[in-house]
Amino acid sequence: MRRVALYSGSFDPLTNGHLDIIRRAASVCDELVIAIGAHPGKSPVFSAEERSRLVEQVCRSEPGGLVCAVSVRIFTGLVVDVARAAGARLIIRGLRDGTDLDYEMQMAAMNAVMAPEVETVFLAASPAVRHITATLVRQIASMGGDVSRFVPDAVSLALAAEFKRSG
Repeated sequence: MRRVALYSGSFDPLTNGHLDIIRRAASVCDELVIAIGAHPGKSPVFSAEERSRLVEQVCRSEPGGLVCAVSVRIFTGLVVDVARAAGARLIIRGLRDGTDLDYEMQMAAMNAVMAPEVETVFLAASPAVRHITATLVRQIASMGGDVSRFVPDAVSLALAAEFKRSG
């Protein structure tokens, strides 16, 4: 039986922390679906389509490639619904700290009630990327700071171009 996992988030922008979880999740499944949330109430830096292109570009350029098939999709509803639609039996969630754990445990419990056939798996962020948040990356980039140590090269270039355009 094929092990399909789903890793969801806003990925606005994709950070090295996200990439750490993607690499590690890819090693425990046959197919990894990266689901990009597009929520109308939010004002992201990048459109869902731009985020999708960046995630695909970064995953394609992984040295040696990722060890499983990877696909990217955009969604607007519940994570459990996109997991079911993708045939995923696992939802991957990254944890940086205890605050993440508290929130993610609540979400996992709610998801388990709505979709008992889908299991949530937590991966602790690697120490080298544990401090990275997309919110801080956006703030630094919006003020002209160098975010190249926090995001993949393609994302760093896209952020610089975006804030140059809007600044």
